[in-house]
Amino acid sequence: MAVLALTLGVGLAGCSGTDNKETASAQSSRLLNFTAKTIDGADFAGSSLAGRKAVLWFWAPWCPTCQKEGPDLQKAATAHPEVTFVGVAAQDQVPAMRDFVSKYGLTFTQLADTDAKVWALYDVTHQPAFAFLGSEGKAEVVKSPLSGQELDNKIGQLH
Repeated sequence: MAVLALTLGVGLAGCSGTDNKETASAQSSRLLNFTAKTIDGADFAGSSLAGRKAVLWFWAPWCPTCQKEGPDLQKAATAHPEVTFVGVAAQDQVPAMRDFVSKYGLTFTQLADTDAKVWALYDVTHQPAFAFLGSEGKAEVVKSPLSGQELDNKIGQLH
């Protein structure tokens, strides 16, 4: 009987009848509420992306899929100067991140998310993944690889 009461109590506690959907403004504020270091040691504030179209690319230096995507990300960043691209590297050490960036000629900002706090903020648990941020605060997280064409299509949908 105690188990039943506990089950009912837990079940009812989650049923408030209110809509828990986050507004675009609240979502944007929450998702941009971070600071990190770049792979070169500079400070980066997520809030600097507010009001901008942006693509966050979550990657790891040893990931074969990320290695394949690197050139596509650089092409997209070059082709879409109106969009801010930010790489969010984790699961390795900064020297390996720098080597990856150098090898693939990536010219856009790269964060060294060595404690995976930015990954956690976006609920990213594996790489590659992407967060597409619209200038009005909407965000879409894609937790899978994207081809160059799929990446371009997603960028084209940003508002």
